[in-house]
Amino acid sequence: MSSALAYRPESDRASQPARARWSNSVLLASSCVVLLFAPLAFGSVQPWSIFVLQAASTALLLAWGLRQWSNHEIHFTPHPLYLPILSFLALALVQWLAGLTAYRHATSSLLLLYLSYGILAFVVTQTLRRSSQLDSLAWILCGYGAAVSALALLQGISSNGKLYWTWPLEQGGQMYGPYVNHNHYAGLMEMLTPFPLVLAVSRFPRGNRRLVVAGVAALMASTIFLSGSRGGMIAFAVQVTVLILLVRPYGAIAKQKVPVAIFLVFVVGFLVWLGGSELTRRLTSIQSETRQELSGGVRLTIDRDCLRMWWTRPVLGWGLGTFPVVYPQFRSFYTTFFVNDAHNDYLQLLVETGLAGAAIALWFLVVTFRRAKAKLDNWTETANGTLTVAALLGCIGILVHSFLDFNLQIPANAALFYVLCAIAAADPFQESQRRRVRRNHLIVEPPPESAEQ
Repeated sequence: MSSALAYRPESDRASQPARARWSNSVLLASSCVVLLFAPLAFGSVQPWSIFVLQAASTALLLAWGLRQWSNHEIHFTPHPLYLPILSFLALALVQWLAGLTAYRHATSSLLLLYLSYGILAFVVTQTLRRSSQLDSLAWILCGYGAAVSALALLQGISSNGKLYWTWPLEQGGQMYGPYVNHNHYAGLMEMLTPFPLVLAVSRFPRGNRRLVVAGVAALMASTIFLSGSRGGMIAFAVQVTVLILLVRPYGAIAKQKVPVAIFLVFVVGFLVWLGGSELTRRLTSIQSETRQELSGGVRLTIDRDCLRMWWTRPVLGWGLGTFPVVYPQFRSFYTTFFVNDAHNDYLQLLVETGLAGAAIALWFLVVTFRRAKAKLDNWTETANGTLTVAALLGCIGILVHSFLDFNLQIPANAALFYVLCAIAAADPFQESQRRRVRRNHLIVEPPPESAEQ
């Protein structure tokens, strides 16, 4: 058996055998199942759900490898984010092997979890080859987001204090949807809502379908506010602002006045109908209480403690996953609660991996945004551009929210975030000849009124 490492350029992908395309679609669909199951399993924060996430990602990688073996050669598509991902994993591995971590078991456990995120991003980027697959993925995310937000609304109306009306909250919390913490539900919706919202202002939905996606976007967006997450409200406001800035040169909002009006009416209607005085109270308290959601206003104190932790080990940090182990010796206030996260993903990253980890994370984000920017020309008219904007807005939302919370410490949200980054930074996907001709026809052909003149 001969084996070869080969890179298949974009122009050659159309010549792939039907069996290879089918296997790609199966692997991609399986990856989506894993990503979409994780939030439903309470965000994959419990040991059994973490095991499922890790085992499923490992099985996907083995399936991808088996397909390469059966074809007697390895077809590998490079991706700009692979290098920063591998660098971060190598940093955590060095911490563990060299004994630089304060708690080796915590570092090894979180390293395996990050490896699962990397595997999911790898399998998705190796199997997502055509713009038609990208379209299907977008519609799947829209439908999934609508289902989860509808569940959250129904549970909010008829809640008995238990997740899925069945599982009690063992350690308390302010649950919403399938999450124990309402902030983490908001983080999920921040990543999913841009898909129907961006589709609504693009050229792709036609007729009633455009109105449907506008309504779905309104449903999903309203649950961010109804969840009561102030960080989620701020993050979504930033997402909408960025979308307006991106769409303004193309006048898409002016062209799609009806879907935009439906979106706004639905959002306001849901908020007035279900939000009530509690939502008003949460909105008016954003400025005074954003840093005080923990009792005694201790979030700012935790931030200062984190900076002291980082200063003690500024270069390589205390070790990936060791924040809850190390923090008690730096805590400057009394509490009976266990502080398991910093409530600021950036400071926690700095504490655990030092300047080395922060530099790799910055490298990762710079590559993501730079590569995504290259696909934004005329983005409302192309599947590559439209879905890149949706993925990018999802990443922006969670990055803004990370200043106020720890969404990226929740496996389900972290896995989806890294996959969205990989999609945003990927090379433009192959577009069929028929789709290309249709798009050029729609762009070039004058409207009927001007043609008659």
